[in-house]
Amino acid sequence: MTKIVDARGLNCPQPVILTKKAMESEDGANLTTIVNNKTALENVSKLAQSQGYNFEVEEKASDFHIHMNKDLVNAEKDIKDDKDIAILVKSQYFGEGDKELGEILMKSFLYSLNEIEGQLKHLIFMNSAVFLGIEGSPVIDHLQALEEKGVEILSCGTCLDFYKVKDKLVVGKVTNMYTAMDILTGAAKGITF
Repeated sequence: MTKIVDARGLNCPQPVILTKKAMESEDGANLTTIVNNKTALENVSKLAQSQGYNFEVEEKASDFHIHMNKDLVNAEKDIKDDKDIAILVKSQYFGEGDKELGEILMKSFLYSLNEIEGQLKHLIFMNSAVFLGIEGSPVIDHLQALEEKGVEILSCGTCLDFYKVKDKLVVGKVTNMYTAMDILTGAAKGITF
């Protein structure tokens, strides 16, 4: 039986996340995701390929039907080890350029992190990234959800002091550069942006 994921009208990364969840379900071997924009089509297709699915795209009116099936030979290759991932974030905005876009992308990034099961262990904020964990931050809900899943969220004490916001920290704990570097160098995978 083919499972259907209707992701029409949803913004990135929701079509990918819904498709990934369907893939992880017991009956995710045969799957069709329906999207109505080319960005979602490309992202879901990349996901299918990365997860070892064969896929075909069928265009119906303004919709794209991405038909995916799991090759049993490739299924064994997709078993992932639980890895200790640590992420160092250096800015309250994702990337460089327009601040409004950077804020939107950061929200999307942290939302997406909530969908990664059991791999992310540490999220470390340095420099202006410490503003993400203080009261009034637009991403507090995402960070609280990560913390509830066991992700340790750490904010640089020197940075909090520099910006005079240490008393406004509402998510996570205060850390220092040494502890942050120890975590990053000891993790199976460290990511910095």
